[in-house]
Amino acid sequence: MLVDIRKYDGSLSARWIATRLGEDEHGVWLGTAQGVPVRSDTGSWTSRFVYVMLVPRGEWWTATFCADPGPEMYCDVCTAPEWDTDGTVLRMVDLDLDVVRHRGGEARIEDEDEFAEHQVSYGYPESVTSKARQTCQWLMEAGRRGRNGVEPFSSVYRYWLGLVR
Repeated sequence: MLVDIRKYDGSLSARWIATRLGEDEHGVWLGTAQGVPVRSDTGSWTSRFVYVMLVPRGEWWTATFCADPGPEMYCDVCTAPEWDTDGTVLRMVDLDLDVVRHRGGEARIEDEDEFAEHQVSYGYPESVTSKARQTCQWLMEAGRRGRNGVEPFSSVYRYWLGLVR
């Protein structure tokens, strides 16, 4: 299936082919093998490691969980992901803010400078800015290490990651 992520101005942030692994109470899980081509308006590359992406239902985020040496958790704050009618294309708008947890570390926010810059250059409405900040703070809390096993950020992703390896 095709994953198509855009910036607020419509430019291509990233596009690649993923495998739909299945669904659970957290959402739809997609898998991507190492070496898969990824394209954007700024260039192209290949995925450096195996990862799974969780696409929750109706939420303004996605969560990516990577095999070593990638980050353990990488959450993108975005508009609610949407599927085309036959479920073969996933689209969302990247809102710049990311919550990242490296192995053994704590969750932290990345790209706040890009978010601030794009608020002005792309003209994010206040409702989008507010929802993005709210979502980012929720992800920071939910993604904390040792926070009583909050799923899907604690361990459930390991099962799905094991299906791609």
